[in-house]
Amino acid sequence: MTNKQRYVEKNSMLVKEFDRYILEHPEFADSLPDNALVVMQIEGDEEFNNWTRETAQSVAEKDNPVVYVTITELKPVRSRIERLKLESVA
Repeated sequence: MTNKQRYVEKNSMLVKEFDRYILEHPEFADSLPDNALVVMQIEGDEEFNNWTRETAQSVAEKDNPVVYVTITELKPVRSRIERLKLESVA
């Protein structure tokens, strides 16, 4: 997997997490300018941050604001499954 592929996957995951955060904290969305291009950043990951900033610059539309959202702390990914059922087929 190339760095670009890893960064695309990481960015996708962060955007999903940001969407969840906005759903739980709608007041934060009020601080975002209308039609803003939101650029995900991770504190301490300069290679990824450089990639997202460069990518944003290449797709940003004139007169649309660009905002950086820097994630300073991220909890470990955990399963939300409470119970499972396993059925053996063969």
